[in-house]
Amino acid sequence: MVKKALTIAGSDSGGGAGIQADLKTFHERNVFGMSAVTAVTAQNTLGVHGVHPIPVEMIYEQISRIEQDLTPDSIKTGMLFSEEIIEMIVFCAKQYDWDKLVVDPVMIAKGGASLLQSDAIQTIQRKLVPLSFLITPNLPECEILTNMETKTITSKKDAAKKLHDLGAKYVLLKGGHGMGDVLVDLLFDGKNFYEWESEKIKTKHTHGTGCTLSAAITAELAKGKDVVSAVEVGVRFIQNAIQHSLQLGSGNGPTNHWADRQVSVK
Repeated sequence: MVKKALTIAGSDSGGGAGIQADLKTFHERNVFGMSAVTAVTAQNTLGVHGVHPIPVEMIYEQISRIEQDLTPDSIKTGMLFSEEIIEMIVFCAKQYDWDKLVVDPVMIAKGGASLLQSDAIQTIQRKLVPLSFLITPNLPECEILTNMETKTITSKKDAAKKLHDLGAKYVLLKGGHGMGDVLVDLLFDGKNFYEWESEKIKTKHTHGTGCTLSAAITAELAKGKDVVSAVEVGVRFIQNAIQHSLQLGSGNGPTNHWADRQVSVK
């Protein structure tokens, strides 16, 4: 049976991040991808030049029509932009009993543009995190959500514990923003920590890495894999995508979503 995954996120006109990255990743991981667009952005490799949020009623209509006919096996959220949109996602998560909800708390674009209104952060903390099966913040996002630093492995573990205490069943701290030559992705399941180390790849073409990693994990969860195995595949998938990144545009180019055709990811 074909497995299905839904992404609820913003549209990236440049194709490197957002729903475009998610759908490409779902396809590469052999999962049927569906989308509910939360915002339309005008962007390219040089940055975000405009954001237009979709009316909440239309976002809900997209989700409800999918649920009525194409029930997803897993769901991920990306750019949600406003408190009003987040409140609606919380409503949907409860209405449709989403038990495989991956929350990627997108806040800032690669070029520095804000993708989340400041008054929405507390709504994520109080209402969305407790409904998440897995939350996948990068280090800056984790620091904002927990008000804790993440400079050392100990502080990262403490921050992961705090997100778990807020209600997330599993917490993955994405290590791409870490300092040094070795990056660590850290997963916490409430009892145990799992670490994936990788050498930092020296390239500026990393646009959409966070979206792609969380999408790969979401796809594996749709196929029934456990969280540790899903993260294992996701980490290897994004490493290959960065290693074989596409040198497109004049700024931060996209990762290569079909890199696993060149380097097999089982």
